[in-house]
Amino acid sequence: MSLEEKINKDLVTAMKAKDEVSLRGIRAVKSAILLAKTDGSGQAIDEARELQILQKLVKTRQESLDIYVKNNRPELAEKEREEIEVLKRYLPAMLEGPELEAIIRKIIADTGASSPKDMGKVMGVASKQLAGKADGRSISEIVKQLLAEA
Repeated sequence: MSLEEKINKDLVTAMKAKDEVSLRGIRAVKSAILLAKTDGSGQAIDEARELQILQKLVKTRQESLDIYVKNNRPELAEKEREEIEVLKRYLPAMLEGPELEAIIRKIIADTGASSPKDMGKVMGVASKQLAGKADGRSISEIVKQLLAEA
């Protein structure tokens, strides 16, 4: 079942349950998929593109959440938090901690990186290999830390 089919099914379920929080998040995904289909780029909406769309939606909401928290707007921050939770239901589980670190150590060894100067080389490989599996910020922090130790 594609993401679009799953979204349509979940939208009907949320409407019947009168779940406003889920409806907001699901409608955002549906809208983003529709925009991607009609953006004129001719790109097919495959699984990788769906994942990219979802990650962008989560990232946008996370940035808004940070701004609302910083500006002491708890009611708006709570809405963003709720939508992030709805969107995360459709994302695969993300790699974190020791598991992510082990993969990055292997990438560093494979690329022959030995100092912080090699960060770009490592990030290029890591970003491609871990696309959709880990947050870019987490990858960057671990790469910096491991290269600083080298």
